[in-house]
Amino acid sequence: MASTGSAWVRRFHPAPQADARLVCFPHAGGSATYYFPLSAALREAADVLAVQYPGRQDRLQEPCITDISTLADRLADELMPWADRPLTFFGHSMGATVAFEVARRLEESGVILRGLFASGRRAPSRHREEQVHLRDDQGLVEELRRLSGTDAELLADEAVLRMVLPAMRGDYRAIETYRYRPGPPLNCPVVTLTGDSDPLVDIAEARAWAQHTVAPFRLRVFTGGHFFLGEHTESVARELADHFGAAAPGR
Repeated sequence: MASTGSAWVRRFHPAPQADARLVCFPHAGGSATYYFPLSAALREAADVLAVQYPGRQDRLQEPCITDISTLADRLADELMPWADRPLTFFGHSMGATVAFEVARRLEESGVILRGLFASGRRAPSRHREEQVHLRDDQGLVEELRRLSGTDAELLADEAVLRMVLPAMRGDYRAIETYRYRPGPPLNCPVVTLTGDSDPLVDIAEARAWAQHTVAPFRLRVFTGGHFFLGEHTESVARELADHFGAAAPGR
């Protein structure tokens, strides 16, 4: 792993030759390493960065940030030095909302993204009342099993659970207490990716992302549930490579 000088950013496959950057934002309880396969697939198309939130992996001893606005403020500051090349954001689930809020802050500073890819998340203005973060540990584990985003063996390992549940609970609190603050739509294109059987996002909620940009919008629906990305990494990488105008993986 290349050193970035920031605890917030991982750069698994540095691409100094690329003329653009992709910044990837993880889901609730997720970490930067979730995007290692996507980074590998796109190493010729873009300089890929993956965000590492506090409270997990090598940042395990740091307190989680349980407020999306605070998290977005910190990330906007951390990512500004990387805006020397055109930026595209990709966020999955909670990460899509975080990416959106960081994009808003960057626009206020004069940085317009090349594009925002919102995966597995309803539009910021579409609210559902959810309280998973208030459940006991068993209730939180049951939700993770329902979404099929965590390896079953890990969920059965008590030692591992003790390490990861605080970050998961903190992230769930952050996203479930998030409320959209009305403001100007983004000036960059938005592409929404969603699974056709995602229990957390229906098609209308995914399509509502169109209301959050004045630039072109596109919706793409994949087969699968909330973590459809794991089954369609190659297709998603091809989608992103086309966005960057580069040869898609496997072509």
